[in-house]
Amino acid sequence: MKHSRNTLPVRPAWAVFPKLPTADAVDTGRLDSGAQPVVEKAAQLSSLPTNLPDIKSGSIRVSTLSFTNMSQHGDLLVKFMRARKKVFIDKLQWDLPQTEGMEFDQYDTPQCRWVIIHEHGEILGGFRLLPTTAQCGIYSYMLRDGQLGVLEDFPTDVLFFEAPVEKHMWEASRLFISNSVQSNRRSYVQYLIMRQMLITSANIQARHVIGIVPAIWSRWLRRLGLYAVPVGRRFKVGSLSSQAALFSVADQLEWAMHDHMEIPD
Repeated sequence: MKHSRNTLPVRPAWAVFPKLPTADAVDTGRLDSGAQPVVEKAAQLSSLPTNLPDIKSGSIRVSTLSFTNMSQHGDLLVKFMRARKKVFIDKLQWDLPQTEGMEFDQYDTPQCRWVIIHEHGEILGGFRLLPTTAQCGIYSYMLRDGQLGVLEDFPTDVLFFEAPVEKHMWEASRLFISNSVQSNRRSYVQYLIMRQMLITSANIQARHVIGIVPAIWSRWLRRLGLYAVPVGRRFKVGSLSSQAALFSVADQLEWAMHDHMEIPD
């Protein structure tokens, strides 16, 4: 998969999304160009609550792992990396590093968090969070490295603006639902993913999450009463149509504090 590097110059983030819009603004596809820069807005927001508990839903558990607590979860992270391989390498045929049945890359470092949805030891889905301030050798985070041309076969025009480096903004990546999840439960797993994204982000004091998502995400975000701002053009990752999106934690955290869906049978 090749992408052209002949792109228009990127602009600073504040020039494109000065303020996270309301849901109505997202529906019209317009941003308020007269508002304050997003970083200034983040600084004005009240402190997010911390130590919010991970979700427990019937027999389903949602765990947030880091290098400091992974030993408390047995082989859960190993199972998670193996589930990622089944989705991204075996099913989607992405050319990614692997070893001993596990998929991994240069962003799986002590700086990240892994959010894992599991039930009776089986991985149902999850994703990875990495701060936009991350640095490990030549790498920072995926969207920024792609824009800078560090990543082979990755679009350099993935964002409409210069990739932000902001301590209150984290990147979400490698989001997936396991192939084994039955169709009648997939919407519920999607719901748990979004709910835990807000909870985990608040716990690490992230006010915004940015990342590449499938283009169809906007449909089920609307069904949940949530929204994200598209911040890049659509492009193909293998057979998937994807797009960079910006998600407000601070504006939507209250939603995560309550149950909104019943556990499917």
